[in-house]
Amino acid sequence: MRTHSGERPYRCATCHKSFSQAANLTAHIRTHSGEKPFRCHVCDRRFSQSSSVTTHMRTHSGERPYRCYMCKKSFSDSSTLTKHLRIHSGEKPYQCKLCLLRFSQSGNLNRHMRVHAGSV
Repeated sequence: MRTHSGERPYRCATCHKSFSQAANLTAHIRTHSGEKPFRCHVCDRRFSQSSSVTTHMRTHSGERPYRCYMCKKSFSDSSTLTKHLRIHSGEKPYQCKLCLLRFSQSGNLNRHMRVHAGSV
């Protein structure tokens, strides 16, 4: 029950990020090593996590199981649906610490930070 206790005994030797499960550490270590042991059997593209292959396979099958309840647009993965739903809700969870401007996606905040590049 480490999820509920907050215990994170598995630590990355490279960046010191810690995890509650050994499997999550193993997957994380691949971000440093570049190892991609999972392969798409259709196009040979390689991935660091098996779940990424599962999501990727939907590009070949056309499967889009995640549907917006407001506009009925569908998506191949749940995280893209989550981002899309912010269009309807107006939620902007990412805030610039310098000017307090808010964004619906982390990538938009990261791009915005270039505005402040000389002032940091």
